[in-house]
Order: sequence, then structure tokens, then C-alpha cells
Amino acid sequence: MTDDGNARIIVQDDGGVRILIFYRPAARNALSRAMRRRLAILLAEADSDPSVHSIILAGADGVFTAGSDIRESRADPGPLVRPHPAEAIRALRKPIIAAVDGPCVTGGLEIALSCSFIIASDRATFADTHAKIGIFPAWGQSALLPRAIGLRRARHMMLTGDFIDAPTACAWGIANEVVPSDQLMHRCLALAALIAACDARSVQWQMQALDDQDGVALDRALAQEEFVQERWRAGHKDYVAMPSGCADTDDQIGVLTICQR
Repeated sequence: MTDDGNARIIVQDDGGVRILIFYRPAARNALSRAMRRRLAILLAEADSDPSVHSIILAGADGVFTAGSDIRESRADPGPLVRPHPAEAIRALRKPIIAAVDGPCVTGGLEIALSCSFIIASDRATFADTHAKIGIFPAWGQSALLPRAIGLRRARHMMLTGDFIDAPTACAWGIANEVVPSDQLMHRCLALAALIAACDARSVQWQMQALDDQDGVALDRALAQEEFVQERWRAGHKDYVAMPSGCADTDDQIGVLTICQR
């Protein structure tokens, strides 16, 4: 992809919300290696800044992002930049909202799916074109997409490269909601304000508990909640996940045993 020389990530603050905007108009906001490294730094800074309670990711000029710059990667394969964008997002302790206006494609979809919320404009479209362009997902698509929309729909998107519109993405479970394009950032800021009105520690612990419990067996998920609840009641400052192997069910008496570590 051809760069216009202005490739960057624009940083804006609105109260306690840090807004990061992908800006590379000549390349549909595809992320160069330099932009990916910069994004990881900016996300880590926002996560550690006590004045920031939420983060919004957006794209300039009516495009979310095309994901990784494929031409750059093919011209100079090199090692995978770590943490990659989706990895950096999933490591956050604070809520992050993807404001998707226009195309959200391939690596861009992996980025959006890694966010806490996806708010789509009525002109947003979503697609996974890894198979179309002959590459394999590297930022979590094969794990994230089936969890969001189910295996059959994930096969449809991943094996065809077919685009879906915003109402379909919302109905399938990719987007939380769809709003008019001119109201997209307003809605994302309103959502961030609702989060800010809640107890910050409770928000952080519940976010981490939801992530820890995603896809695990019900008894393990319930044990994790009880383990964290005990730490909460004891006044622990930091969330700690239940150590592996600390929960088991006594089949004879139906008692759930929680490891007290």
C-alpha cells in the first residue's frame, strides 16, 4: 500500500476518555509496523494513566482500518511485531470501545473483536479476507470470530471473504449496536460516560472475570467467581485469577472446592 507520508495515530482526550484515531488515508488506515508499535505504546500509556477511564479506537476518513499493511509485510516479512495490536488491546485493564465507521476488514476486524465494545455506524461493513488474499490470521481471528458469532457464521465470513453490513453484524453478535454515522463518536462517548459513572475497581475486576470465564466449563466459571468474590470481600486491591487446578467438584456430595491461595 502507498503511504501518503502522514501515517500516524492521532491522540485526543475528552474528559477521562483517550481517543486513538488511525490516520493513514492513502492506505485505508492500514497499520504499518511503525504504527503498530506506536499503538502498543499508546495503549499501555492510556491503561496506566489514572486520569483515563476508557479508551476509544476509531479510524479517519470513513474507514476503521484494513488491519496490517500487507504490502509492507510481503515486501519485508520480518518477525511478527509483538505485542500485535489485538494482543495489546486484550492486555488492557480498562474498557476499550471500537468506533467502527466504514470498512472494518481482516486485521481490523481482529482489532475490533478484541475491544470491550463495538459500536458500528450505519455505513460500517465487516469482512475477513485472509483467505482471499492468501494469508493466515495472526491476530486471533480463528479464535475470536467463532466466539462472537458461532462456528457456522465464522466459516461463512472466513472462507468466503464476504462482507456483511452493520445490521447483520449487530444481529450476529459482532457489534453491540448500530447508530447513524454522524452520531457514532457521540454514542461512544456516552457509553464511556456510563462506564465512568460506575465503580472503577468493580468494572476492572468484572472485565477480567468475564475474560477468565469465557469459554470455560460452568463449574470452573462459578468457582472463579467465588474465588474472586472472596478476595473482593477481604479487601484485596488487585484482581487475581484462580490458579489452574484449584477448583474441582466432589461428584458424590456436589461440593465445589475452592483453593485458598
